[in-house]
Amino acid sequence: MSTATVLPVIAIHGGAGTMSRASLNAGQDAAYHTALQGILLAAQDLLARGGSALDAVSLAVDLLEDCPLFNAGHGAVFTHDATHELDAAIMDGASLRAGAVACVSRVRRPLRAARAVMERSEHVLLVGAGAEAFAQACGLELVAPDYFSTGARLEQLQRALVTDATLLDHDAPALAFATPPLDESRKLGTVGAVALDVHGNLAAATSTGGMTNKRVGRVGDSPLIGAGTYADNRTAAISCTGTGEMFIRAVAAYDICARMAYAGLSLDAAAQEVVMKVLPAIGGRGGLIALDARGNLSLPFNTEGMYRGHARVGETPQTAIFA
Repeated sequence: MSTATVLPVIAIHGGAGTMSRASLNAGQDAAYHTALQGILLAAQDLLARGGSALDAVSLAVDLLEDCPLFNAGHGAVFTHDATHELDAAIMDGASLRAGAVACVSRVRRPLRAARAVMERSEHVLLVGAGAEAFAQACGLELVAPDYFSTGARLEQLQRALVTDATLLDHDAPALAFATPPLDESRKLGTVGAVALDVHGNLAAATSTGGMTNKRVGRVGDSPLIGAGTYADNRTAAISCTGTGEMFIRAVAAYDICARMAYAGLSLDAAAQEVVMKVLPAIGGRGGLIALDARGNLSLPFNTEGMYRGHARVGETPQTAIFA
């Protein structure tokens, strides 16, 4: 592909869910848009300077992990045992290299650990203590487990423990606000990014704290290559957010690429089929962001809203929450 035909682009998501329009106020709306726009601008600048898609998604997810508005890194949800277990994955569309970590509780930036697995080991997925030891050996920053904790997340766990329900990301009131834009009883977690660089290469990255009150050791779709994260220059780069078990069962991210490769579907047609038909058929709720090597974007979701945004080099970043 000629570099003259490629306009680099970054897209990000910060979770999907059911809107609570009555509870939305201008301040809450602005806080999410400001956070998303700041992250897009940073990644857009990197791409504009000739940076790689891998570096762009890495930067975007780094910043999403550091923002307590979202369920990844600082601000991650609690397990049933009041601990944190974080998952992340990254994939290079040019080479099909991939790396992931799961059930880590001391790695400050799980996505960086996932990239280290991809670039500095012969493996794809490392979990738990082994993943943390590998991250430490690679010189990545480790933190005390309570680094990830916030008061809002603890309150969320306490509410869940009353009924011993397993809750998806923001299934209890109050993430960062008393009444956030997405209904906290029906918001699905995870953050992610997909990018296309000036060389025509794609990349995808996803990071999450999982589900409030989840069983210790539970792993969702985010770190599973093909389920919640996938990238292939021949088809698309995809990062998912939603009911992880259903995305795993549907192999959702790879299914989109397969429909493009084998059935000749466009990016949007394939993404819409998976999100609007395949997933709902087994009770799957959520959405995803998808980008192909021509720069086409698809950001479908089967809930009422999804925190999302995209930015093409040379254009003003676009962010949205509602459908």
